[in-house]
Amino acid sequence: MLDTVSNRPDLPPEIARRRTFAIISHPDAGKTTLTEKFLLFGGAIQMAGQVRAKGEARRTRSDFMQMEKDRGISVSASAMSFDFNEFRFNLVDTPGHSDFSEDTYRTLTAVDAAVMVIDGAKGVESQTRKLFEVCRLRDLPILTFCNKMDRESRDVFEIIDEIQENLAIDVTPASWPIGQGRDFVGCYDILRDRLELMDRADRNKVAQSIEIKGLNDPELAKHVPSNLLDRLREELEMARELLPALNPQAVLEGHMTPIWFGSAINSFGVKELMAGIGMYGPQPQIQSAEPRNILPEETKVSGFVFKVQANMDPKHRDRVAFVRLASGHFKRGMKLTHVRTRKPMAITNPVLFLASDRELAEEAWAGDIIGIPNHGQLRIGDSLTEGEILRVTGIPSFAPELLQGVRAGDPLKSKHLEKALMQFAEEGAAKVFKPSIGSGFVVGVVGQLQFEVLASRIELEYGLPVRFEASQFKSARWVNGDRQAVEKFIDANKQHIAHDNDGDIVYLTRLQWDIDRVERDYPDVKLTATKEMMV
Repeated sequence: MLDTVSNRPDLPPEIARRRTFAIISHPDAGKTTLTEKFLLFGGAIQMAGQVRAKGEARRTRSDFMQMEKDRGISVSASAMSFDFNEFRFNLVDTPGHSDFSEDTYRTLTAVDAAVMVIDGAKGVESQTRKLFEVCRLRDLPILTFCNKMDRESRDVFEIIDEIQENLAIDVTPASWPIGQGRDFVGCYDILRDRLELMDRADRNKVAQSIEIKGLNDPELAKHVPSNLLDRLREELEMARELLPALNPQAVLEGHMTPIWFGSAINSFGVKELMAGIGMYGPQPQIQSAEPRNILPEETKVSGFVFKVQANMDPKHRDRVAFVRLASGHFKRGMKLTHVRTRKPMAITNPVLFLASDRELAEEAWAGDIIGIPNHGQLRIGDSLTEGEILRVTGIPSFAPELLQGVRAGDPLKSKHLEKALMQFAEEGAAKVFKPSIGSGFVVGVVGQLQFEVLASRIELEYGLPVRFEASQFKSARWVNGDRQAVEKFIDANKQHIAHDNDGDIVYLTRLQWDIDRVERDYPDVKLTATKEMMV
């Protein structure tokens, strides 16, 4: 993405109405519940699911893996497309758990904005801060939703101060809560001068909206208890003096975030946030690529793979590449050039997502996210174009922080294990390294929970029980540099050398001393903790 984010009047109307965004948060801030309510108000589902559903209550639409359903957490980013008012929303729900942050980082390369969800009682938490930093690196516009206002929460000014200080971004209130916890009755919609009242009796019911003529309108007293009304007037007066007014361009440039208050589980404040995304969120943006950047209004289609998900449908050994369209008007059946291999691909069965549900996509535009079923041809970072050799840049792969060996429960099934591991490596679910010396594989992940997910998926999807075991290695670095220097380095360090699933050379380390020694003894060899997935 380029430095300046802007909305332009010259975009074709179908592209201009697209809003492609991710939802980011710390675990348990209510992100998946908010996603469900987006789908409900977008008319994509009839009844919102619950994250910890009981009995007949529906499971949340965006959590489709068995483990997600069992644990009540999101471990894989899922994409959903639906209409709201005159806008087309492409929403990506990301894992909040830090063990799955790499999936989230890659997802942020495929969106034009992020919605940051904060728990009203907890404020800015560690994972929120990390994800925000990634957004800042990419100049992504951010809209904030402060959730769970119907529970005991912190002072509103305290929450806003914490966002401003921790994240170094201006905050402007788009709504203001009236009361909190058991006394929470609703919000004052600052942008549209309306009173929004929450219905505690029906969680799926849209809030009652009452138009008023300013804070002195006598109509307010009919709906808000006098003590809360006095406090609302006092706080809003202070907010107008202390906080900046909404500046749409500053929002687009990522310098300011508007904040809405509400309760996702009670369907409150969600519709106002959605209207705000449509009004203040960015249209599809220019995409960074080599040898030139890609403009969304270009007539020729281009796109890139930011995620690969295998076995979304357990009945079929399928593999779906999530492709963000960067330009043009895509039509089903088109032939696109797979830039890495220079081969043409006929895209005959593209899909639009509603998490694990999908429908055939007859057409799509720049900004949309489509799924392309394939048998392993498409990898994360691949670019697809109508012939021009363009490579989208900036899709990262991170060095794992935890390494373990892996063995099949049945030694005769080691080939099956290799196939499963290679699939998960191409999907981006783990790093898989083949050491130069010895047999077997070393699997690398960002967080311990990923080992559990991998073991569970290999058993469920391949009928292959596996066990992970301690490895002598603690981290991995990609090896780059002068060819002769690299060859000399490999010869002298064979016991540390491995190859990743792309065939790139990796140096497996036991201690920080190993890395320091290479830097000292091999100045022409460079060890890196990230690899750009530009292929």
